[in-house]
Amino acid sequence: MHSDTRQLDPLFDQHIDRTNSNSIKWQKYQGQDILPMWVADSDFKVPQAITDALHQHVDHGIFGYGSAPTALTDLIVERMQHLYQWHIEPEWIVYLPGLVCGINLAVRSVCQPEQGVACPSPIYPPFKSSAKLAKRPLSKLPVTLEEQRWLMSLDDSALLPDTRLLLFCNPLNPGGTVYRKNELEAVAAFAQQHKLIVCSDEIHCDLLLAPNCQHIPFASLNDDAAQRSITLLAPSKTFNIAGLGASMAVIPNPTLRREFVRAKAGVVPDVNVLAYTAAQAAYAQGQPWLEKQLAYLRRNKATVEQAIKNMPYLTIAPIEGTYLAWIDATALPVSSPFKFFEQAGVGLSPGADFGNPGFVRLNFGCRHHTLLKALNRMEKAVTTLQAQQMAKE
Repeated sequence: MHSDTRQLDPLFDQHIDRTNSNSIKWQKYQGQDILPMWVADSDFKVPQAITDALHQHVDHGIFGYGSAPTALTDLIVERMQHLYQWHIEPEWIVYLPGLVCGINLAVRSVCQPEQGVACPSPIYPPFKSSAKLAKRPLSKLPVTLEEQRWLMSLDDSALLPDTRLLLFCNPLNPGGTVYRKNELEAVAAFAQQHKLIVCSDEIHCDLLLAPNCQHIPFASLNDDAAQRSITLLAPSKTFNIAGLGASMAVIPNPTLRREFVRAKAGVVPDVNVLAYTAAQAAYAQGQPWLEKQLAYLRRNKATVEQAIKNMPYLTIAPIEGTYLAWIDATALPVSSPFKFFEQAGVGLSPGADFGNPGFVRLNFGCRHHTLLKALNRMEKAVTTLQAQQMAKE
């Protein structure tokens, strides 16, 4: 497989050795010839402004207790207004040391023990595990392919009785769908009909790759949507600072917010002071870097989509957002596509973790060279298997 690598941005195309950097992504296959294309962090060095801000904080030399900087809160309020014309009040923001704990807090603060949780399926694994850990009943709303876009089915019959919370994901992980306004309005109407609170995971909202896609926060639709919403956001995927743990929940409804904060008290730690520093620098000065990253990711996305379309057994729907490719390998005549590709030297995320073992998820937030190497290994593996199958016939 060949690709035109001219005009690749050197900022994102530089080789950075992560093998001894305490990276779970790269440690998983330490000492093995397997390319890690699984967990959702990228291989890109963060904006220089983040590094500089962290250096300045570290050089100060004291790391005592801290609180959310007013300047960071102001940046978030301004960002929501500028990007989405979504007016939020500073007191609506609840800071968290990670987005996954926000999902779990939503389940525990919204649902009484007998009340259930609904979520799309396949979906990011913590959606399902949050209900299991809290011992709440779980309804799965099937995600189906509609005109080459993965969409959550709004199926009344799929809801268990006394379901109270809908865990929603936009852009969708896996699948990469960026929901249109009419689709979000249908979700809002579904939630209103069934008296559901909606916890909307919008962590990938800055990573829109398809032309003419626009992120619309669920809570920005109308006042009813806002009052039944918990919106989860973070700079972590956008600026590759997931390991620092700076996330936030935006909760307009004071009752929901009070219960959320109560569930958090004494259990969830405060955000690390360095995470606040990184988040503030990211939102204040990271936009030029983000624009360049998006251009690089769009190149990678096009490479992935074209390569998969040319491989036997595999199919892929167009990716609208995220740097995660959801690959349909159900036609592959093997018991586990994940293990098949792992043996071929490519470490993907197993579809079984999300709810469909016939799929694999590929993280293309990496150097173009690494991506080509992985896709070449995948192509060789499937074409060799195809030749073997044909020889048997």
